[in-house]
This record gives sequence, structure tokens and C-alpha cells, in this order.
Amino acid sequence: MFLLHPEDAVFDAMLDGWGKQQRGRRLEADTIDERARIVRRFMEFSEEYPWNWTAAHMDEWSFSLTAEQGRAKSTIRSYQGAIRQFCDFITSPHYRWVAECEKRFGTHPVQICHEWNTAAHLEEYEGDAERRPLTREECQALFDYADDRVEHAIRYGRKGALTAYRDATVFKTIYAWGLRCQEVSRLDLTDFYRNPKAPELGRYGQIHVRYGKASKGSGPRRRMVASVMPWAVESLEDYLVNLRPRFRHHADRKAVWLTERGGRLKPREIETRFAAYRDALGFAKELVPHCLRHSHVTHQIEDGVDPKFVQEQVGHRFASTTAIYTGVSTDFMNTMMRNALDRAFKDEELETV
Repeated sequence: MFLLHPEDAVFDAMLDGWGKQQRGRRLEADTIDERARIVRRFMEFSEEYPWNWTAAHMDEWSFSLTAEQGRAKSTIRSYQGAIRQFCDFITSPHYRWVAECEKRFGTHPVQICHEWNTAAHLEEYEGDAERRPLTREECQALFDYADDRVEHAIRYGRKGALTAYRDATVFKTIYAWGLRCQEVSRLDLTDFYRNPKAPELGRYGQIHVRYGKASKGSGPRRRMVASVMPWAVESLEDYLVNLRPRFRHHADRKAVWLTERGGRLKPREIETRFAAYRDALGFAKELVPHCLRHSHVTHQIEDGVDPKFVQEQVGHRFASTTAIYTGVSTDFMNTMMRNALDRAFKDEELETV
């Protein structure tokens, strides 16, 4: 078949075939589209079609991402991974692209991503090193300040008392159940369940998180999170029973957290309000709502809760992931050190007897 622009047509067909292959593996459409955009971006950078790509093109692109654009390690590795998988597809003997390119262009695609020119996932955590859990004192200060905003609005007759109360409860919920912003934002009224082991908590004994963080290419992961902080249950129940009904159009909405117009509160709005409170309190700019989740893990571990239970609560597949969330206090470390020394001295005494 004669093509007016064979290079563009073959490249588009490659991407289309790769997309179908990924859909057959049941990857999410957003993941597939993002990978295709990365491949197109790389082709624009190299100014070459895939059958002319070389490892040198990958070297130049990686250097540009690092030195010129300042991309994060995880972003660079993600970009390189997309190119690696695309090259795997177009060089696979199960597909026709090698022979097709040889026939049309006199050359063929090769794998250009190797262990010696791409970023390896060597570190468990590649986020901002300044990110840390809030201390117990900082958590208390944040919650107190959020509560004060409610009283301030009521005392001076200003608008925003409802939203201030909602936001105060949102922050307490993130901390008390160790949730992510997306997870807390997507909570519905039907996501609360009784826990037969904690009847005193009523219908708030556990929360069904239906929009947990997904693995690459898969859908949201679900989990049940047990309620372990009774004070937070009281705060949540008070909001749902006494405050939420006052929002407009609340009867038509299933979301737990509503806006003044009756819509669902978005993660970005949670982050914006948190930043305003953080700045007012003079906390470090690096602190974000997700740090409350880190605080939940840290404080639970400090309080002697079984690490395996904490791991299940926050939805981590691996204990090592939970470990990097933990920033135990000096007091806790000193206690553990004292216990270890006491055991060591006791063992020595037994040996000398």
C-alpha cells in the first residue's frame, strides 16, 4: 500500500498497536494515554522516528530532563520506563514492526534503554527529603487553630463557619484514619460500618476506603480501616449529624464533604486550606496534608501498635513502605535504646552467673 507520509503513518500505527496491547492487559486509559504522550515527546526531542533511535538519544534526553528541566528522579524513571516498554513492543518478534521498517526504511528499531543509561529504582523513597510527619504538638496546634477558625467566624458573624468546621474535621479524619487526600475526598455516606469488636463506636467503627492508591495501570485499591481514635469518631459524627445537613442541596449528594454549592470537596481544596493554616501557624512550607498520614503511622508505632496492623490500616503492600513513613521521636528512640541496653545487661549478668 502506498502512503503519502509513510513515516508518520507507521509511527501512528505503532502507537495504536501498543495502545491496544496495553488495553488487552487491562491497563487504565489514562496510563496508556500518558505513555503515548511521553513517546511523542521523546520523538520530538530526538527529531527521529523510532526506527532511527539510538541509546545516544536516550542519553541526551535523560541529561536534558535532569540538568535542564530539573525533573524528579521518579519522573525521569517513569519517562524512561515508557520508552523502554514502547521499544519492547516494536522490537518484539510477535509483532511485524521490525520487518515492516526494514522493508519501508531499510532499517529497524532497537531497544535503546539499558541498565547503564537509565535510572534504577534503588531508593524506597524519592520524594522531598523535607517532607516529614508532624509532631504531636504540631498536630494539636493545627487542630486547635482549625477549631478557632470556626469560633472566629461565628463570633464575628462572618461567612465560612460551615466550611471551616468541615475543613477542621477533614484534617482530623486524615490523621485519625491515616488517609490520603484523594481517599478522604471520595468518602461517601455509605462508607461507614459497625465493627463488632468496637460496638461503642456505633456505625463509625470502620471506614471503607474505595479509592485507595492504585498500582501502575490498575484500578483503585479498596481496604477497610478500623477506627482507633474515639475522639476523631466523635468529631466526625458531630459533623455528619449536625453540620453537613446545613449545606445546600445536601439531600441530593452522597459525598461526606460538601462545598457551599453542594458539590464534592476536591483534594486541591483540601491542600489549599491546609497550606493557609500551615502558613498562619508558621510551619515549614514543605508540610502538606499527606504529612498527617505520615503522622498517623509514626504516632501509632510510637504508641506500640503492631506494625503489621498499621501497614494494613494505611494500605501498604510492603512493610518497607510503612517504614519510610515512620519518623519516630527522640523520646521513643531513647526508650527503645534503654530497653535494648537493659536486655543486653541482663543477658550479661545471666552469663556470669
